[in-house]
Amino acid sequence: MPEPEVLTDPSDPAVQRLADLAKPSRGAVRTAIVEDLEPLVQALRAGVRFVEVYGESSREFPSQLAALCSEHGVSVRLVDPAVLTRVFRSEKRPKVFGVANVPAPARFSALAEGTGDVLVLDGVKIVGNIGAIVRTAVGLGARGVVLVDSDLPTIADRRVVRASRGHVFSVPVLLETRERVARWLGESGLRVVDVDMDGTLSPESIGDLDEDVALLLGAEKTGASDVLQDLATQTVSVPIDGRVESLNVSVVAGIVLYARSRRHR
Repeated sequence: MPEPEVLTDPSDPAVQRLADLAKPSRGAVRTAIVEDLEPLVQALRAGVRFVEVYGESSREFPSQLAALCSEHGVSVRLVDPAVLTRVFRSEKRPKVFGVANVPAPARFSALAEGTGDVLVLDGVKIVGNIGAIVRTAVGLGARGVVLVDSDLPTIADRRVVRASRGHVFSVPVLLETRERVARWLGESGLRVVDVDMDGTLSPESIGDLDEDVALLLGAEKTGASDVLQDLATQTVSVPIDGRVESLNVSVVAGIVLYARSRRHR
């Protein structure tokens, strides 16, 4: 790989573009920042197209990332540490990051192409939980994740990319309305299993179901909406000590997904 150019001038147009991308965005975006080594590697492996990848000029650029960038035809530039501080301001500045073209939103048709369970997160809004669940879904063989009422404008939200370690690009992750999800579940033929504190089945028992299912999880305090709960034919809960009011939704998702993954081993 040729010696990368080093950006040292804060007024450079490329630096200004980076500063604009580093600002929080509430609307739909075409490009987004993916930061840190593992998320960059996973995004590149998932086929995400990058405009450029950057590294801090005072550090050695990771050889694994350099090889992937070369393989995918992505140019690399280095940035002076002082310039990086101005770009990311009060945030922790990443050692490596890239500017990615945001993939087109996934559709229900993408879920019809794979195998494995589908997670439906209804009203789960904490981005750390969403990212952790997506990462677990990839690790335990789920087909995809459907987000309902998540308040996310895009799956390329930097916080979700960071929390999922880049795996938000590894499986279909849909941003959908409750009405469209209800209609799709009714047409998909998937058995809907509601994961709820008052469920009647144990995680082990649904691990014995041979067919793929849709696992419905709601926010920790409120659970899933009545609209989607009414579609469930079974309910499952994770038994816990009475001194604990509830478990984090990402923990529950991991327990249930692990129980379901036993049938593949």
